[in-house]
Amino acid sequence: MKKILWSGLLLLLLFPIGACSPSSDSASSSGDAKVKAFTTGAIPDQDPEKLQRLYGKLTNYLQEELGVSVEYKPVTDYAAAVTAFRVGDLDMVWFGGLTGVQARLQVSDAEAIAQRDIDEQFHSVFIANKNSGITPFKDINGLEILKGRTLTFGSESSTSGRLMPQYFLTQAGLKLEDFKGQVGFSGSHDKTIQLVEAGSYEVGALNEQVWQSRLKSGEVNLEQVEVIWRTPAYYDYHWVIHPSVKERYGDDFPEQVQAALLKLDPKVAEQKEILELFGAAKFIPTKNSNYTQIEEVGRKIGKIK
Repeated sequence: MKKILWSGLLLLLLFPIGACSPSSDSASSSGDAKVKAFTTGAIPDQDPEKLQRLYGKLTNYLQEELGVSVEYKPVTDYAAAVTAFRVGDLDMVWFGGLTGVQARLQVSDAEAIAQRDIDEQFHSVFIANKNSGITPFKDINGLEILKGRTLTFGSESSTSGRLMPQYFLTQAGLKLEDFKGQVGFSGSHDKTIQLVEAGSYEVGALNEQVWQSRLKSGEVNLEQVEVIWRTPAYYDYHWVIHPSVKERYGDDFPEQVQAALLKLDPKVAEQKEILELFGAAKFIPTKNSNYTQIEEVGRKIGKIK
């Protein structure tokens, strides 16, 4: 009987301690749960190894500047980048003009916040295999000589590797049916250079910045391929941020991210390397309305509905 009484008394003494100790449920609701990392991505417009190097360095920089965990997630193609942004798997993406418009049309209140200094006056180039006999020209009407030739674009959703080159071809009176066989889609600017250089296609259209970068690094054989025309300027690449980041980090977080991008300084060695990998001298502010022309062209060729 005494043992029973002592056991009951001991339970009564321990009960308040147990009642006051936090349960797993209360701990998870106390605000200590880990905040999801700020996740960035980019359209895969270049060689994956080059992209991994670039965004690895940018991720480290943003993490230090913003004071939050930052991750880079590669995607398989342009459409996958837009989808990942739409469903919230990517918080901020380096888009081309067209994919940026597509993404913002699918995510209300998404914002274009920054672009490189070169992106407000961007250009594409048409290149040709030298064995094709096609020589450089300066006027848009010179595109007429491409009739009956084989042509490859980059990705189907690339602004500089498909959308704007096709727009300028249309301005010159050419249709895709005017080319020999099916027009190709290489998938990236680097691949376009390789295909034209090898003679798989007589002509290709690509991002001028990538062309200049590969030229500088000695990756282009100028005995096999050359630029035949440079397009007029247009707005292109830019960073787009998802509105949901405000719920995790505060209403001013997009402004913080923009400030960090604009702060990249070529006088600081590590930051200079990031800018050089982007092919830029600096980042500058941008806004959604800068891509009105891209949206109009996208609708005309059926890439935006």
